[in-house]
Amino acid sequence: MKQILFFFCCALPFNGLMAQQSGKAVDKQGREDKKLEKRQRINEMLRHEEEGEPSYQKHTVWGFKLNHDGYGGSYEIGKMKSPYKATLLQFELNDKKHQKEEKQSTGSSLGSGFIVLGNPFVYGKVNHFYQLKGAIGQQLMIGNKGNKNGVAVYGIYAGGVSLGLLRPYYIDVQSPPGQTRTIKYTPADSAAFLGQYIVGGTGIAKGWSDLKIAPGIHAKAALRFDWNRFNNAVTALEFGFNFEYYLSKVDQMATIEGKNLFVNGYISLLFGRRK
Repeated sequence: MKQILFFFCCALPFNGLMAQQSGKAVDKQGREDKKLEKRQRINEMLRHEEEGEPSYQKHTVWGFKLNHDGYGGSYEIGKMKSPYKATLLQFELNDKKHQKEEKQSTGSSLGSGFIVLGNPFVYGKVNHFYQLKGAIGQQLMIGNKGNKNGVAVYGIYAGGVSLGLLRPYYIDVQSPPGQTRTIKYTPADSAAFLGQYIVGGTGIAKGWSDLKIAPGIHAKAALRFDWNRFNNAVTALEFGFNFEYYLSKVDQMATIEGKNLFVNGYISLLFGRRK
């Protein structure tokens, strides 16, 4: 009986050691399997890279946009539905200018012959016009890269909502001459706003408390040319057209009637990553 008990006591630690070693072997095999799977996935991506075939699942892209009537920035998230088709979620913030806007400066002469210049201003401007846009669209591959030095061409179309943000434009005027006050365009102050006693603009600080919203919709169509050497990065130029319609007229200039429909062309410089 003592011999059996002695044997059991000796075998118990040995069994624990064997179980521990067996568990370590299983963990090691699991790590090896994961490394092999990762290596195979990387090799597959490299093969697609060499062949120019898309092998990614999603992308994120930042862009700087230059319209013929302003400028802005964009952010895009894309999810692949097939090797040659992706669903896009896009956001933009733009600053739009009226084609008749022209900056001017005023000055007053001092007795010593020096001229004091006022802050630059845009004569007749009544509102700054910003756009906050969101859209859902599609990206279709038209031409793939033939090699690492090639260019991929995509067709893009998207549409969604657009919030027009109207910030009143303030200027400093002398009214009566010798006294300066800050005004925006109103029927009561229209004569002073468009008069000859303008001192200058007030800068970016004024008008935010009077911000008005003009809701609308928009659509776009574009071509994107991506020349980045590797498929996991984006370096591209995009050329396209925007179509925007607002439910209320957008007034930008005092002497020109506002409008609901805006059509403009644009070019964007894009940078991003694919995964």
